Amino acid sequence: MKQPCQMQETTLKSIVWQEGTYFVAQCLAVDVSSFGETRDEALHNLDEALALYFDDESVRELPLVIN
Repeated sequence: MKQPCQMQETTLKSIVWQEGTYFVAQCLAVDVSSFGETRDEALHNLDEALALYFDDESVRELPLVIN
């Protein structure tokens, strides 16, 4: 019988900087970045981009914590 997959929390560090009128958020662990009109929007968009990046059966269940 197949064992249920246990969720693990993964913390990925990111940096945010302002470029013109936009904020850019970049993950330091993988080559994924995003942007937004505010710092919070850039981080939210990065979270979505990372979810798409890790959109794989083996890692889909990992909750992402972005610092």
